[in-house]
Amino acid sequence: MKKLIVRGDPGIRKGAVIELDGEEFVCFGISRQGEWHGPEEVQLWCTIGTADEREDFERRNFVPMRLDTEAVDAESITVVRASGDPAAA
Repeated sequence: MKKLIVRGDPGIRKGAVIELDGEEFVCFGISRQGEWHGPEEVQLWCTIGTADEREDFERRNFVPMRLDTEAVDAESITVVRASGDPAAA
């Protein structure tokens, strides 16, 4: 599990499946930053992990401030599924 800061909005929401550096991750939670006072483009602060880490996330079996953090541009991720809703695929 790790934090991912996405510069720009690739159109993902909670439950999305993305590909980053050849690995598939699930977006467990997303906070949208920068709507009112900047930066110039919106940032999505995501908690991502593999599908088998979902239970740890739901039970809060991790320390949020100890997660590795990576910042990427929206163009560098591939959206496999845009949200957790199977109808949105």
